[in-house]
Formats: sequence, C-alpha cells, structure tokens
Amino acid sequence: MVVLRSYVSGSWQAPDDEGAPLRDAVTGEEVARISSAGVDMGAALRHGRTAGGPVLRELTFHQRAALLKALASHLREHREELYALSARTGATMGDSKFDVDGGIGVLFGYASKGKRELPNDTVLVEGNVEPLGKGGTFVGQHLCTPSHGVAVQINAFNFPVWGPLEKLAPAFLAGVPSLVKPASQTAYLTARLVELIVESGVLPEGSVQMVCGDPRDLLDHLTEQDIVAFTGSASTARLLRTHPAIVGNAVRFNAEADSLNCSILGPDAAPGTREFDLYVKQLVAEMTVKAGQKCTAIRRAIVPAALIDDVAAAARDRLSKVTVGNPSDPDVRMGALAGLDQREEVRRSLKALLDASQTVFGDPEHVDVIGADAERGAFMSPILLRADDAGRAEPHEVEAFGPVSTLLPYDGIAEQAVELAVRGRGSLAGSIVTADADFARRVVLGTAPWHGRLLVLNSEDAAESTGHGSPLPALVHGGPGRAGGGEEMGGIRGVVHHMRRTAVQAGPAMLTSITGRWVPGTDRTVTDEHPFRKHLEDLRVGDTAAGGPRVVTLDDVEHFAEFTGDTFYAHMDEDAARANPFFGGRVAHGYLVVSFAAGLFVDPPPGPVLANYGLENLRFLTPVKPGDELSVTLTAKQITPREGADYGEVRWDTDVTNQEGASVAKYDVLTLVAKRPKHD
Repeated sequence: MVVLRSYVSGSWQAPDDEGAPLRDAVTGEEVARISSAGVDMGAALRHGRTAGGPVLRELTFHQRAALLKALASHLREHREELYALSARTGATMGDSKFDVDGGIGVLFGYASKGKRELPNDTVLVEGNVEPLGKGGTFVGQHLCTPSHGVAVQINAFNFPVWGPLEKLAPAFLAGVPSLVKPASQTAYLTARLVELIVESGVLPEGSVQMVCGDPRDLLDHLTEQDIVAFTGSASTARLLRTHPAIVGNAVRFNAEADSLNCSILGPDAAPGTREFDLYVKQLVAEMTVKAGQKCTAIRRAIVPAALIDDVAAAARDRLSKVTVGNPSDPDVRMGALAGLDQREEVRRSLKALLDASQTVFGDPEHVDVIGADAERGAFMSPILLRADDAGRAEPHEVEAFGPVSTLLPYDGIAEQAVELAVRGRGSLAGSIVTADADFARRVVLGTAPWHGRLLVLNSEDAAESTGHGSPLPALVHGGPGRAGGGEEMGGIRGVVHHMRRTAVQAGPAMLTSITGRWVPGTDRTVTDEHPFRKHLEDLRVGDTAAGGPRVVTLDDVEHFAEFTGDTFYAHMDEDAARANPFFGGRVAHGYLVVSFAAGLFVDPPPGPVLANYGLENLRFLTPVKPGDELSVTLTAKQITPREGADYGEVRWDTDVTNQEGASVAKYDVLTLVAKRPKHD
C-alpha cells in the first residue's frame, strides 16, 4: 500500500510508522496511508527560511511571475492524472475540473497580474510620496518587502488542488516560500500535486514544502516573520488563532472558515422570469457541485414568502433529475462526500436542522446510486429543507457541510432579507438574484459588512457569471465574523498580505536611491543627448529633457477649439470666463497645454522610444491664459525592463510650468523603450 511521503528540507521523507488509512470515497477501498511521524517540523521551517526565502527574494516580481506561468503550463499537461485521483475523493469530472483547472487558473492569473501590475523589481513602492517638511527636503514613502519567513498553509479537504495553489500563488509572487499542510482525507491528491511541482524543477528549492499527516508541533516553531493561512471549520480557526506561538509572536494569521452563506431572491423574480430560473438553477448547482462540500455553498435560500412554494416545487423538480453515484459514470451528476465520517457529520447536523424545518426533497438515510454501493461509499441524497419560521436559530447557526440547503421566507421587503442574511454572523459569499436595481442596492449595502463577496445575478450578467461560489484570483476570498475574518487572494492585495509595509523617511535623493524611483526634489541629469535617444539599458532614473518656453496665443486657443470642437465658454467667451472666479478671463484648454508640452519634449526622429502608451495622474494646477509662456521638464521616474521582451517601460515625471515657474500641469507619461539590439 502507498504511504504518503512529506517533502521537507529538500527531500522526500517517508513516515516512521505505518500511518493511518485513507479510503476511496466511492468504494471504501484503502487508497494510501498517511503519517507525519519522524518529520522535523522546526527543520522544515528553517529550510524554507534559509534556502527558499533568500533565492525567491533575489528574483524580481516579473521573474517570479514567469515561474508561476511555467508551473501552470506544466501542471496543465498533467490534468488527466489529477482528474483520475480526484475521482477517488468522490468528485465528478465537473467537480474535478472545478478544483484542478481552477487551481491552475489561479497560477496563470497571478502570473499575468504580476507582470502587468507589479514592477520588475524586488521591492514594491506603495502610494504617493508624502511631504513631511515645508522645504521639500524631508519626505516619506511606504515600501513593501517580502516577509523573511514561511507561508504555512493549512488546507481543507474539499479542494485538494485549488486550495494549495490559491495560497501558493500570491505567496510565491511576494517572494515568500510555502509549506503545504493538506487535510488528511484527500491528501493523496495534494501529495501528487506537490510531486508534480517538485518533479518539474520550475520552482527554486525550498520555495515549496509539504507535510502529510498530523502537524504535531509545527505551529510551535513559528516566528514573527512567518504567516499562517487556514481554511476549514470556524471552531478550528478559533483554536489555531489562539495558539501561543501565533499570539506570542504576533504571527500574521488568515482564516477562511465555513460559513452559512445565503442567496436572496428578489420579489420581482416571479415564476416565468429569467431571474427565477437562474435562482433555482444556481441553488441546485451549489447543493450538488462537490456534493455541497464547498465553503461558499448556499446554506440559506432566502426567498419571498409569496414565492416559497414555487421555489420549493421548481427546486424539487430539478433535484429529482440529479443522478448520484460513481463519478466515473458519465451519467452521474453528483458524487460522494469525502468519506464516511464526513457523511455521519452531515447527518448529525441535519438532525439539528430538522428540529426547525421540514424536508422538501431527499432522505438523509437513503439514496439510489449508479455504479456503486450506497453504504460502502460516502453517498448521500441532496437534502432541501424548508423552515417556515425563519426566526428560528438553527438555520442561521448550524451548517451541514454537504448537499444541504434550507429555504427561508421573508416578507418581500429588502430590509427583512438583510436582517435574515446577517444572522449568519459573517459569510464568505452571498448572492442577490433580481432585476430590480433599487432592491439590489439596498440589499448589497445592508449585507456588505457581513460578506466577503456578493454576486448580483440577473439576465444582464448571467451568461458570463462564474456563479455564487466561485473564488476569483482578482478578488478577495474571505469574510468577516464566522467566515474567519480573513481575505485570501484578492489580486495584488493577496501578494501584499505576504509582505511587510515600512514607512521610510528620508531626503528626496536618498529616497530615490532606496526605492529606485525618482522623487521630486532630487537632482535631475541633463546631458547633450536627449533621453529619447537612449536605449533602455542606457537610461538612468533622473535623466531629464527640458523644453520651452512657448507662448500660448489667443489664436492657438481659438484654433484648438475649432479643430477639436471643444468650445466650452471658458475658452471662447471672455465675459463669461471673467465672471468665473477661478479663471478671471479666457483660458487655454488643458489638453492644449498637454499637447504643447509634448511638442516641447518630444525628439522627432525614429529611435529607441517605440510608443507612448499612456498618461496617468494628470492634474491641471494653474489656468493658462493667452500670453503665458510654457516650459516643460520631463524626468525618467521609473525604468521597468520586461522579462523576455526586447523593450521595457519608462515612466516619466512631467512638470509643465509658466513664466513665473508655477506648475500648470503635472502628470506621468508612459513609454515603451527598446533595449539595445542583440548581435550574433
């Protein structure tokens, strides 16, 4: 029999004992054995800090992003193998793709965001430069640098591929190594995933480790630089959060806990509407995908009292068509729970729920299955309940982590729907299905403080919606209160979560040197060679071009107005413009100022500058009147080479001034600049 190994301290390690059996959720057969006996947890964490961390911190964000993309491509080639193992967890092919493809998609997503939204640097400059003195010689800037620890991830059993990868991606992109601790029930799938990662050779040694089995004293060895991300039950999250090492060392702790997520049907969504059909379809899908074993699944279906009979009938009809059984059978639409223990746990929770509700569909003790034994496998019928007294505590406090949901009536008023929703005391995800914009706004604003994510579903977005319970790497995944109080992923927010924010106070020149970004007040470098004639490698932060002056005439203003069609009164009507206390007379168009500035700093012949691809942070500071003289100073502010490309990006600080030296416009110009040609 296969005994799962841990990957720690640079090698695969078999346990010192025979381990505990892990069973196929469909057949009950033993799949593997699991134990962490003999694993030195402290040594594993030290290996991550001393071997993985330093190598990752030497790489830039773009280099790490490229490695994530390469890993995603490698794993995509092994999906069929992962699907096959996933079936042994009770997952259908649709469930398996949700887990496997979803996890790989997170890697691709973070690879793309890292390249597009982060600098090709090892440090992230955050926010604007803060002036700290009147003379401009004392300024501050926030920097984010990688934590010098290990991101310890403790995962749930329901997503053995997506769970590890959604945590690995932002940690790796931040420059922090990971130690994966999978839930035992489905650890054989995560173990194979990590084997594929290690075999690929894509990621630096020490950047990924895995412990199979009991974590034992793992948390005892945490330091103030380590980070813990937990997914699982709310009760376990509370225990971990109060661990002495976590409390004593102020270890950053993120919990994503199971929650009593809800879906609210708007009173406008009567039978026959697109929204009614979408609601019922989504409800049944959330009950049956992964056999309801999703931390985001709909547990409370909050519907208008006038529509509850219709919803119950429509959902019952759909559920009657759901086939349960062996996931290898293409006719099966719902597989097994993760194991017999999990099924018994769901049945125990159901007993409490049934004290406050009645059954609309299903029998917790009986289900007809296809291609399997209903008792040897962890099979269970979908169970739809109805609690006509929505005020009872049980539906808002008891979660059956399986294919179970409860219909709850409200009076059709948004505020009552909100009241029921917030009784869950914090949820990962909620949805509102309605075409009524006013109802949607009232419910969203009322429930937002209690939810990590809200989906407003109707005919407008249905075709592209990823559904009620689908985490997306660009958005936060977490929730307040019972849901754990954390935020996983969340785009660049998820990356910064693994970094340390530091406020640096210094003079402009020193801050420029530290951050690699030009700060106003730092000396500029003006040479005989225009900076637009320099290839990317030859440019330096602070390289400057200056142009002007150019007089703005009344003819210029009138010609620009006629040419563009912008005949706003401030440019064309002297009396009206004089009556405006801000202008005091006719003024030049802001975009005329920007256009003249471009003419003053541009270098016309072909050269390394390939394109102007943007302009950001534009502010018009002082009105420009006919007769004013414009000058411009263009300074290389940030230089970002692109990995694997023959060009990079240059951000130019642009300051347009008048004859008195006052700034009339400030903005950043973004250009693509070629690298030096490669010669054979």
